[in-house]
Amino acid sequence: EDVILKVPIGTQIFGSEDKDLMGDLINPGQRMVLAKGGDGGRGNAHFKTSTNQSPKRAEDGWPGEEHWLWLQLKLIADVGLIGLPNAGKSTLLNRMVGSKVSIVTHKVQTTRTRIRGVARANKTQIIFVDTPGVFKPRRGLDRAMVAAAWDGVADADLVVLMVEAHRGITDGVKLILNEFKKLQNGRVALLAINKIDRVQSEVLLPLTEQMNVLYPFAATFMISAEKGQGLVELKSYLAKQLPYGPWLYPEDQIADLPMRMIASEITREKLILRLHQEIPYQLTVETEEWQSRKDGSVRIKQVVYVVRDGHKGIILGKGGETVKAISIAARGELEALLELKVHL
Repeated sequence: EDVILKVPIGTQIFGSEDKDLMGDLINPGQRMVLAKGGDGGRGNAHFKTSTNQSPKRAEDGWPGEEHWLWLQLKLIADVGLIGLPNAGKSTLLNRMVGSKVSIVTHKVQTTRTRIRGVARANKTQIIFVDTPGVFKPRRGLDRAMVAAAWDGVADADLVVLMVEAHRGITDGVKLILNEFKKLQNGRVALLAINKIDRVQSEVLLPLTEQMNVLYPFAATFMISAEKGQGLVELKSYLAKQLPYGPWLYPEDQIADLPMRMIASEITREKLILRLHQEIPYQLTVETEEWQSRKDGSVRIKQVVYVVRDGHKGIILGKGGETVKAISIAARGELEALLELKVHL
């Protein structure tokens, strides 16, 4: 029988460690033959008559093919969001999708990995990728996060650079623009000036002109991701720029993350919001168990990892009050997202 390996959309197949690309599976239902099986040939027992069963009649077979294969899941996105930490990328992604898929806090570098959100604009499906904020890295984790940001927009059809209106053109924005010029290769780039509700309107036009002198953006949008201002126009523009093609995700899917990871991220958000002054953001939440119950509810078991033993008591709080409050907040948001009872 044929051996069929089913892989996600966006899987790249390499034939060697030197990255010899054999296949790029970017369309639903796309197939390719990686290796042909062998055949043992036909000996005497295969033939019916004694004449054909004589030793002089046989058919040789052939050996099967053997290959080492390397599979890599590349990022497929229509729109890549990039900007400095706290520029509002996660807030914009959640607004576009219509549900929370990326956590939002006032603390910088909350997003650590690339997160894809799936939005709809009439009959168009738009795949966004939210990336960690770009900054000058100092540690290994920092370097990995910045690398994830640039990798996240490298394969996107459109790139939206988000700049905070009240901060203007900082050294960090200039750093991004310099890297941006190396990356573009003809890719359509848009400018989104976010948080326009924090400045006077007369500030916006000079900022727009200065940014477009530094880089020739295809279009500029004035938005407030938090309040929803200007997002209808931005979403409509993005939908019109995308090429025709099949939807890559089901109609009801809003992200490429499994629900276990989304649940972990929601709890991590509540931890950061509650304890941002006591504990640095290098804490991690892992969902260990996800059990569906007969009554329709779900039981979720999570573990919080911190960098120091002393942080455990801070998270627990006096008599467990802090961890209880965090659990209640996370559970409430999970129940609204899943539309069922959650035991966390």
